[in-house]
Amino acid sequence: MLSPTKRPDLPATLTAAIVRGAKGRCPRCGEAKLFRAFLKPVAHCPACHHDWTHQRADDFPPYVSILLTGHLMAPLIIYLGMSSTMPMWQALAICLTLASVLMISFLQPAKGGTIALQWWHGMHGFNPSGKAEAGAADAPVPSPDNPWR
Repeated sequence: MLSPTKRPDLPATLTAAIVRGAKGRCPRCGEAKLFRAFLKPVAHCPACHHDWTHQRADDFPPYVSILLTGHLMAPLIIYLGMSSTMPMWQALAICLTLASVLMISFLQPAKGGTIALQWWHGMHGFNPSGKAEAGAADAPVPSPDNPWR
């Protein structure tokens, strides 16, 4: 848990924020879990206290999950369809089972990445945006001796 005086380790790029979200970690600090249940994000990060209630992932994570599953399954479906040694019911059972497992396994990382994307770009009430906040963290802090630095 972050102390009140310590700044969170903000991601330097959008990719870093999305990777944190896809791993199920807070995209802002990377220390705490982003989800309290399978697809339910926490209201506030317990480490950096960032408010995640503004997220509106809606239909984008299932879309990403379907897209990835379809692209991974297509070669297998073509191969099993061309194979004359396996009965069609077995090929169908294999494909449906594998597609279901892939869909479910991609959903949470896709939602975490979507939340990170929304935070980074300041969408849906995330203010300041992650991009602006990370840029401000990199800016030099003025010292009392030299206010221009």
